[in-house]
Amino acid sequence: MTASELGLPAVRRAALRDPARPADPRLIDTFGRVATDLRISLTDRCNLRCSYCMPAEGLDWMPREEQLTDDELMRLVTIAVRDLGIQELRFTGGEPLLRRGLEGLIAASAALEPRPDISLTTNGIGLARRAEALAAAGVNRLNVSMDTLRQERFSTITRRDRLSDVLDGLAAARAAGLGPVKINSVLLRGVNDDEAVPLLQFAVEHGYELRFIEQMPLDAQHGWERSEMITAGEVMEKLRTAFTLTPDPTERGGAPAERWLVDGGPAVVGVIASVTRPFCGACDRTRLTADGQVRSCLFARTETDLRAMLRGDSSDAEIAETWRHAMWGKLAGHGINDPGFLQPDRPMSAIGG
Repeated sequence: MTASELGLPAVRRAALRDPARPADPRLIDTFGRVATDLRISLTDRCNLRCSYCMPAEGLDWMPREEQLTDDELMRLVTIAVRDLGIQELRFTGGEPLLRRGLEGLIAASAALEPRPDISLTTNGIGLARRAEALAAAGVNRLNVSMDTLRQERFSTITRRDRLSDVLDGLAAARAAGLGPVKINSVLLRGVNDDEAVPLLQFAVEHGYELRFIEQMPLDAQHGWERSEMITAGEVMEKLRTAFTLTPDPTERGGAPAERWLVDGGPAVVGVIASVTRPFCGACDRTRLTADGQVRSCLFARTETDLRAMLRGDSSDAEIAETWRHAMWGKLAGHGINDPGFLQPDRPMSAIGG
């Protein structure tokens, strides 16, 4: 069993204190970026086994005692919103719907001042029966991962026969007012790369916003190969065989997706080209793993341990200052295109999307 399969980080370290860092309470870095979006992984567990994420047998999940408790998690979220300028919270996993008490965590987050924008990324399993409760708790919108409209392909990709559950979850989310409901899709060469047009047709017909995401080197098996990745350029070529796509005039800001109007709008489609057209220069995200580690980047190979501070009686002010210095040292980019790039030891299921 490797460190990657266990979901362990390569290096946990205290954030280096740089005396040159300005006395700015926000999560600034040396490149002028300001993190206002906190991605929170609630669990590394998942009830699907997507082939591009983890092996069929799954992984050794994080022991419960290593996971942040609800009180610990909410203390960090409160510090982030109250003291560090975080304006957006996105709850992720693994699969966040597997976290007990999820609605309570969302409600507590929605009660913070200033009230953050709250979103959720889910695989949609179980969403149909919880969409209304999630909306009532304070979720503003959500993203559902779905890579195919074909039942047999869904079973092949996810190793579970649950496509109908995902479709029901999408419909329930839309009915609960969690809009825009976004669908996240990854095209895999030779598997579902002929579904770009059908997926967008489905999204437009049902009022969902589709986003294609380039496959990234975040699988537990470390089997990602650039030559096998369907690029954003290829996605656009496929879509343009059936649709007229024009740039969305809306300001993109730090959003990861390039958005395109479909046949003049109002429908839009997004393409997240993390590999071929990285958007690191506008990144506004900071990440918190389920075991309380701050990551400055999805592809970071170092982490800063806030859980130890929580359990070691550090003050809120000390935790906030450590978080500030962790983000101050953020690198210019993820480095996927550098010759010496090394994939993170933690897989996506342990980092959070």
